[in-house]
Amino acid sequence: MTSIEGAPAAKGVRSPRPTGPDDNVRLGVIAALATYTLWGVLPLFFKLLEDIDPVGVVANRILCSLIFVALILWARRQFGEVRTALRDRRTIFALCISAVLIAANWLIFISAVGNNLVLEVSFGYFINPLVSVAIGMVLLSEKLSRTQAVAIGIAIIAIAIQAVGLGTIPWVALALALTFAFYGYVRKTVGVGSAAGLAIETLVLVPVSAIYIVYLLTGPAPDFYADPAMTVLLILTGPLTAVPLVLFAFAARQLRLSTIGMFQYIAPSLQFLTAVFLFGEELTPLRLVSFGLIWVSLAVFSYGSWKGRGVRPA
Repeated sequence: MTSIEGAPAAKGVRSPRPTGPDDNVRLGVIAALATYTLWGVLPLFFKLLEDIDPVGVVANRILCSLIFVALILWARRQFGEVRTALRDRRTIFALCISAVLIAANWLIFISAVGNNLVLEVSFGYFINPLVSVAIGMVLLSEKLSRTQAVAIGIAIIAIAIQAVGLGTIPWVALALALTFAFYGYVRKTVGVGSAAGLAIETLVLVPVSAIYIVYLLTGPAPDFYADPAMTVLLILTGPLTAVPLVLFAFAARQLRLSTIGMFQYIAPSLQFLTAVFLFGEELTPLRLVSFGLIWVSLAVFSYGSWKGRGVRPA
């Protein structure tokens, strides 16, 4: 074995193995697994904050996310991307819209966890890919494949059955799916990286968040910062928001979109298991049927995506 320069390698010392496409795919898979696993276990974390005003939790999440993502941008020397984006009015406008959408998504999610509606959360993120396809059809004039049309049809039946089982329309699930799907649509139209985009989104929301935090601290409600444990948990909302997004951005660069799609069901699956086996939420026969139909729908959808694109390195 020889070194890179061609000289004999030292005894017992291996030369670095050159990286190739397979290594990039492997790292991308690890990043994707980590991303969706972190998103899947988030209800366990936010359950610890259920006694705090959900809007206050979101306000702290916004502030701590901005601080943490700023550290990431500083470490990666990517503040230039933020400055470039801030010079474009269209980009700023789009990111203001995406900021409102992601804040609404966070608030619905955190409120649902605190109100023992994690099954609805899971259902919402299961149908999210299908909602994204429907948005693409309506707003981008994308044509549906036969398998996509079948998958969406099954999902509509599943939503109707879920409504019958709950005795009402599953508003939490639909709101989560719609806000996140439209967030993805808006971000798709903006040429800004994940970390830089999150920095601008949180920067847009910080003034309102800061005002609300001051209101809570000076109002009649207890000071949640008085409890060191709660303070630590609130601070951790920053890295728990930014790290999965950075990992996702890395995975997206290494893997094909169809490959990433195969991982996106990990998060709602973990949320489903958490709701039933850890939080003790009731899974009625009708709700189980609706989830079963959603799983069938996603299987059809995934098969169509895999057959049409293949799973190979980007």
